[in-house]
Amino acid sequence: MTFKPMFRIAAAASFAMFALGAVAQVPADPNNPNEALPEKAAFLPYGETIKLDQAMKAADAARAEAAKRGWPMCIAVVAPSGDLIYFAKMDDCQYASVRIAQHKARTAATYRRPTVVFERLLGKGAFFNYLPTLDDVIASRGGNPIVVGGRIIGAIGVSGGTGSQDDVVSQAGAAAIK
Repeated sequence: MTFKPMFRIAAAASFAMFALGAVAQVPADPNNPNEALPEKAAFLPYGETIKLDQAMKAADAARAEAAKRGWPMCIAVVAPSGDLIYFAKMDDCQYASVRIAQHKARTAATYRRPTVVFERLLGKGAFFNYLPTLDDVIASRGGNPIVVGGRIIGAIGVSGGTGSQDDVVSQAGAAAIK
């Protein structure tokens, strides 16, 4: 009596293993830039977490750039882990930008690259359609790592204007910390 159900389970498992093996054998696409295998990974290492006074200095520089141009912005500075260290919301900045600025900063810190990189890769077409499936990615410019001594100590994210406006302000904040 127990032989038939066990046989069915074994047969189903064998079929599943065969079917999955056949699906996994997708040939490489020579046109896909993701198929290239680099010899070595290139990345900036993480450093010690940005201090509050440094985070405030970066946000102040970003806020000064935004004010000079008349752009109301939200500015977030995070640790390398993506945890919020400092946040400022300028008067008249849209409410959606509160979270967007923090998301940009978190993505720039945890992925160790400016968020414009994701935006540009998505613009290259179908081979980069996987990017939005990665955890906590935002593909909108305005998030930049803060680098001191060749190490990422945090990141700044800015939102409230166009992507280009956000990026100019974000870069001003990141450049204030050396």
